[in-house]
Amino acid sequence: MSAEAVGRYMPPVVSLDDLTAMMAADDHHRYEISPEGVLSIMPPPGYAHAIIATRLMVWLATGGVPADRIAQAVGLRIPGRDGGVGGRIPDLIVWSRAQADGVWLPVTDVLLVVEIVSPGSEGIDTVTKRAEYAAAGIPQYWMVDQDPAQTVTMHHLDGDRYAVRATMPLAWLLHTGTAEHGLS
Repeated sequence: MSAEAVGRYMPPVVSLDDLTAMMAADDHHRYEISPEGVLSIMPPPGYAHAIIATRLMVWLATGGVPADRIAQAVGLRIPGRDGGVGGRIPDLIVWSRAQADGVWLPVTDVLLVVEIVSPGSEGIDTVTKRAEYAAAGIPQYWMVDQDPAQTVTMHHLDGDRYAVRATMPLAWLLHTGTAEHGLS
């Protein structure tokens, strides 16, 4: 089913269950919703995006993070300040412990969320998601640009906002240990 067809039958207020049904009906797009109810429909990630995510997963796994604590493209239930609930699908998530199976997992045990910035997602990744993840209390948020250096900007939670801890090319990051980043 196309995004247009899904949109034709969209309820006035979209829940996470609605979002799950939309994703099941349309495997050509990724659906997310902010805690305030703003729906985002994005194309699936490209090859370069997938390779960056894979390189990070391999680095995390070889660095000692158990495989059952790392996942790509899993939904997170994002609580809003006004009681609303959103659903985001980060490119990579690291948890402090293994999670039960589900489509929209809680942020309770999340240590790190990684977003790989794609053309067209700069604003939502650098402003909107950063604010939502900070408000949800996620300790670390990394953004990876798809520039020639594949620049990684590492944010750590400082109070209720993120502060930049470091910025480096992905190749440099991959030569550090996961323990240096509080992840093993």
